[in-house]
Amino acid sequence: MADLGDNVTIPAFSSLLQMDPYLQAYKKDFERRYELLQKQLVQLEEAEGGFDQFTRSYKTFGIQRKPDNSLFFKEWAPAAEALFLTGDFNDWDKFSHPYTKKEFGKWELILPPKQDKSPAVNHNTKLKVVVHTKQGERLYRISPWAKYVTQEDTAVVYDWVHWDPPQPYVQIHPRPTKPRSLRTYEAHVGIASPEGKIASYTNFTNNVLPRIKDLGYNCIQLMAIMEHAYYASFGYQVTSFFAASSRYGTPDELKQLIDVAHSMGIVVLLDVVHSHASKNTEDGLNQFDGSNSCFFHSPPRGEHTQWDSRLFNYSSWEVLRFLLSNLRWWMEEYRFDGFRFDGVTSMLYHHHGIGTSFSGDYSEYFGLQVDEDSLVYLMLANHILHTLYPDCITIAEDVSGMPALCRAVQEGGLGFDYRLAMAIPDKWIQILKELKDEDWSMGNIVYTLTNRRFGEKCIAYAESHDQALVGDKSLAFWLMDKEMYTNMSSLVPMTHIIDRGIQLHKMIRLLTHGLGGEGYLNFMGNEFGHPEWLDFPRVGNNHSYHYARRQFNLVDMDHLRYHQLYAFDRDMNRTEDKYGWLAAQPAFVSAKHEEDKVIVFDRANVLFIFNFHPSKSFQNYRIGVEVPGKYKIKLDTDETLYGGHGRLDHNTEFFSESHPFNGRPNSMKVYIPCRTAIVLANEEIDYSY
Repeated sequence: MADLGDNVTIPAFSSLLQMDPYLQAYKKDFERRYELLQKQLVQLEEAEGGFDQFTRSYKTFGIQRKPDNSLFFKEWAPAAEALFLTGDFNDWDKFSHPYTKKEFGKWELILPPKQDKSPAVNHNTKLKVVVHTKQGERLYRISPWAKYVTQEDTAVVYDWVHWDPPQPYVQIHPRPTKPRSLRTYEAHVGIASPEGKIASYTNFTNNVLPRIKDLGYNCIQLMAIMEHAYYASFGYQVTSFFAASSRYGTPDELKQLIDVAHSMGIVVLLDVVHSHASKNTEDGLNQFDGSNSCFFHSPPRGEHTQWDSRLFNYSSWEVLRFLLSNLRWWMEEYRFDGFRFDGVTSMLYHHHGIGTSFSGDYSEYFGLQVDEDSLVYLMLANHILHTLYPDCITIAEDVSGMPALCRAVQEGGLGFDYRLAMAIPDKWIQILKELKDEDWSMGNIVYTLTNRRFGEKCIAYAESHDQALVGDKSLAFWLMDKEMYTNMSSLVPMTHIIDRGIQLHKMIRLLTHGLGGEGYLNFMGNEFGHPEWLDFPRVGNNHSYHYARRQFNLVDMDHLRYHQLYAFDRDMNRTEDKYGWLAAQPAFVSAKHEEDKVIVFDRANVLFIFNFHPSKSFQNYRIGVEVPGKYKIKLDTDETLYGGHGRLDHNTEFFSESHPFNGRPNSMKVYIPCRTAIVLANEEIDYSY
């Protein structure tokens, strides 16, 4: 393997080295990865007629209805002795419909139409694959390519249901263009209602999409869509990869949700789980053909000890077919606009990140600990997606900081558009848990928010679903705790705790939004300071839905302060939409004053000023300015509309002086009240971007 890279040229590797010359030492590693990718592409061309055909395998596997209404069934079960189809259509006869064995572990079956020319299997009827193993066992399985699976009320196991509606939903709205500034609303359909039950796709379409649009988000990241038998897994223990979860409704209702989002100019990303799979056998992928391998590595490599799940064999041709076609299916059938890839750190390393803390030393990202099979799978997935869909957005959930993760494949990178800035929420939680307000380090906060690889886009967030889960607390709850239940009325004066909580909640979000990345993410409900954690029904909480919901009704009560936080989040996004700081180069931080607790930076010719001091306001406070001219306040956390104290006059005009200050050629004096952040824009600049 060592000399594989000798004849390989990575077309734009020099661009990567310009960004980071230290990667020159690992040139051989990059070349080997790139050569492995090129080999895969050549093999796909030779064996399958190219990746376009290969990734449409959902049109040949599972069930296909032919023009004459005959049904064609195809599966890959290399360890099976025999396969049979059973179901409602043949009164669950286990032997009447055998599959024919083909080469490479494939099995096929053709069912001619009924006498009335209708298909032999009716829409919405149940099926099972019967697998006979070489050991003489008879197993009942769901096709890995099943497009719809349901669970009856009292049942434990999911059923495979043939989905072929007479009038399928047809999406009519074109995909929106790829946003330059990505403002993402992370959402879970099942908890998207104040009611203590599983909410529906239709509820989301009718009641949640208008809120997301109003809030100024242009991207939705949908969690827990791929079917998962265990609701409390948050969608991360997938059992049926091609099936949209039926607990929220039908495939057509999900298609309508995405179509309506597109009509609002909002792109929709799928939280895709290709890092592992549920251990379920009867309604999952595990042991589909009776063997311990098939889609997965044999144990121990094929098991994730912490997640208690199975790990894919990314070097297997049929696994590549399955996973790459899965991405294509969600793009084509449902018209998603891209993916957030879950568990990328686990995929990239043989140690899966378990018991490993990444120091940032480059030796951690190269060498034998890297799983090059899965790394090349991710390169291949990104190459195919971005070739077929140039506007496709891919986001990596990686905590390790792998260099070139978000650089183009032709540079030797993995090809993702963004990575999640996972250190930022951890920093905010740590500060709120451990430090008094007067001990906050402005320098440490700025370092965490700006410590990212140049030229690789990050999505910043103050908190995501991870921080909302039971056992942790949302930022609002860390700040205000039980007072959120009793003291959020705007009809009475704010207590000290509520005042502090509301001001810091806004400031933390704005600082993260302005400084932390090239995209921004918020988890559903946190924009208005949702008061409780998230806990799905399970044995440990007596199967309660009390915490598996989002109380949007709190925002609609004008006398509660939740709507003030909502209004700030909305106007923060709208201000970004106007000035485009997420699409701009990283900020220039001109002040991080420890004693004053002040942070000042400019980005996209917009000026951000934060005073975190709990009690000190500053008159005539000098700040550095890059572009000279007249400035006015465009966003102010202290506005009464947002639960602030209204100490700033928005008609004030600030004029810069040619007085260099803090590394900037100009400066001006401003009034900044305690616990307040303001955004100022230059009235003499054209901000269209």
